[in-house]
Amino acid sequence: MEFKINSKVLEKLLSKIIPAVPSRTPMPILENFLVEIKDGSLAVSATDLEISLRSILNVTADKNIKIVIPARLLYDIIRSLDDSLVNFSVDEKGKINIITDKGVYSLSYSPSEDFPEIQSVSKEKEVIINGNDLRKAFDQTAFAMSKEDMRPAMTGTLVEFAKEGLRFVSTDGHRLVKYINKNFTTDVQEQYIIPERAISVIIKLLGDSDVKVYLSKTYASFIINDIEFITRLIGEKYPAYNSVIPLENENILLVNRLELLSAVKRMMLFSTSNSKQVKFSIGQNTLEVSAEDIDHGSNARENIQCKFSGDAMDIGFNTTYVNDILSHLEGEEITFKLHSPTKAGIIEPVKKEENEDIMMLLMPVRINN
Repeated sequence: MEFKINSKVLEKLLSKIIPAVPSRTPMPILENFLVEIKDGSLAVSATDLEISLRSILNVTADKNIKIVIPARLLYDIIRSLDDSLVNFSVDEKGKINIITDKGVYSLSYSPSEDFPEIQSVSKEKEVIINGNDLRKAFDQTAFAMSKEDMRPAMTGTLVEFAKEGLRFVSTDGHRLVKYINKNFTTDVQEQYIIPERAISVIIKLLGDSDVKVYLSKTYASFIINDIEFITRLIGEKYPAYNSVIPLENENILLVNRLELLSAVKRMMLFSTSNSKQVKFSIGQNTLEVSAEDIDHGSNARENIQCKFSGDAMDIGFNTTYVNDILSHLEGEEITFKLHSPTKAGIIEPVKKEENEDIMMLLMPVRINN
């Protein structure tokens, strides 16, 4: 059996499928691509049993075939080739020959019977969302997911359908992000939790084109142009996050986001590795940020212009968490809505896009005296 394909076209396809190939696995069969040629279509799939990727190209072939091929070896060979037409010849002795004008490269292949079936997702529930909008939602929220497996639901991002829009929520118990895309509204209220690994892969696939999303209780499918991405969902109940969002934060701090971010990055050099603490000393239109490394006898402080209405206070935050939040927010100016040094603060951009809403919440830390 033979078929021909341009090397760069195949390289582009394989580069999008390779993320689903596990680097380490107790199941060696998963280290392969599943390659199927059927009625003039070449389908390449890969899975690690948590996520799966599949893409299809049109090819001219003299018969149908379904085999598994070592994924990384095939990918490395194809991407090393110059832009040229490549001929694939599959014999019946377990060899696939990759033939170019410079040489022949032979790989062993195996029957497809042992390769796990790629999970299919019902197409009954379809959601269409722009790729850039979906990427922005994940970009703005995914950083706050928990790294701790003790609470599995918090290791993913909640996608929630609601009347006000499509909500994306992430939290690790120390910070919380809620992002709402108001372009998408529905009367049906449903929740799905997308795992961190799935988000890290899909963000790289998203672009200008619309994405078709299909959802079931256990799986989600994202169709992006000629690629289908399938992920297992986290089957846990997400925490009641609205109960931790404070309603009485009457002290309002208005500050330039980039100025504060720059200062916080410098404070990170002086905060101890254990506490990672930065102190905000807030008064009437004055903000002093400071940090101290007691172990090495070093400290730093900076004054930043701001506007403040409320009671003066000293409040401490984890420097890494503040840095993350300021880095992921957009806009020139932001507000901190504070109640007291022991209560969570709300951080928001002053100007928001008409079709979206975003809120970030950060728990304070006790200041070292």
